[in-house]
Amino acid sequence: MAQTARGITIEPGRKRVRTYLAGQLVADTIHPVLVWEGPHYPVYYLPAADVRAELVPVGRTEHSPSRGDAQVFDVKVASAAAPAAALRYPESPLAELRDLVRLDWNSMSEWLEEDEPVYTHPRDPYTRVDILASSRHIRVELDGVTVADSRRPRILFETGLPPRYYLPLTDVRMDLLRPSDSESHCPYKGTASYWSVDTGRAEHRDVVWTYRFPLPESQKIAGLVCFYTEKADLFVDGEQQ
Repeated sequence: MAQTARGITIEPGRKRVRTYLAGQLVADTIHPVLVWEGPHYPVYYLPAADVRAELVPVGRTEHSPSRGDAQVFDVKVASAAAPAAALRYPESPLAELRDLVRLDWNSMSEWLEEDEPVYTHPRDPYTRVDILASSRHIRVELDGVTVADSRRPRILFETGLPPRYYLPLTDVRMDLLRPSDSESHCPYKGTASYWSVDTGRAEHRDVVWTYRFPLPESQKIAGLVCFYTEKADLFVDGEQQ
């Protein structure tokens, strides 16, 4: 059961969670704690007893209005160190946090939930992703140019986010797409690669993405493309969104 206090939501996790630095185990626990420090997604706090790496004090603290004063530690394994990558709140006004360690997600090399890698942040137990085949007519314009026109989208519905329309490449003006080096990562879908669109009037950076090898739960969008419709004109069944 989630508990909310001082603007923070705390809930015991049910998954085995492991994290690594340079291929070496930092922590391994079956008692993770999900903490919503902000409204959008949780972070993991792990029991201090389940941290295998050495935590080296850096001699300073960080203050949080809700969580109190945190002791800052370097995380050290045999062949690597992550500076200032761990926080502890031993005198937090939130008693649930006092025996836990917050490891900086991006400072670690790998995170696993059970035996599967997870990216960007922990999966939110209250977020659902549904991918539904549809016959709705989807058209996308940029600079008045139609860059996609499809009657066979797959619509991805993700809790708290607008619907995303994934389209077959054959329904997209591929001659207008320019490959990009950009990538993004999602804990529910995997790693996305991007294109920019050159309409002949302007180049629109990174407005199209695809998941070539999505995570198992999102296989229905493999190889399809989606437009960043906040930066384009989207028409659904002829009605501009």
